[in-house]
Amino acid sequence: MTASLTHIALHVNDLEACIQFYMDYANLEIVRDRRPHGDDGKRIVWLAEPSKAQEFIIVVLPNGPKKQQVEDDFSHLGFALSSKRAVDEIADKAMVDGILVWPCRQEPYPVGYYCGVKDPDGNFVEFSYGQPLGHGAQKETF
Repeated sequence: MTASLTHIALHVNDLEACIQFYMDYANLEIVRDRRPHGDDGKRIVWLAEPSKAQEFIIVVLPNGPKKQQVEDDFSHLGFALSSKRAVDEIADKAMVDGILVWPCRQEPYPVGYYCGVKDPDGNFVEFSYGQPLGHGAQKETF
């Protein structure tokens, strides 16, 4: 049996703020917006990179508990960017917005260049360049 990772679901406290964050910071777009029918009040939104909705999505669900992630907890979502400059730009924006948790730093391969940002729900989000994944992927050398 072969399994394929297709999505991650985040049960968030502030649905609108999280949707806007992932659109602004990660350039994701809404690919499905399940609006409430009747009185259940559960809007569920699927977010994906442009043209990649059939590969991987982030599902955001409302009414979750706000996270209290501490700075030395490195649990995070990771997004690859196309350059170190793009990572710097995200870090600068996050600094202005008061949500930068890990300033830009260069680590040995395979970590690369990255910064960390806190989404509105308290989840840490890494933006990187030079990892063996996504944009700017470096070929592995053994």
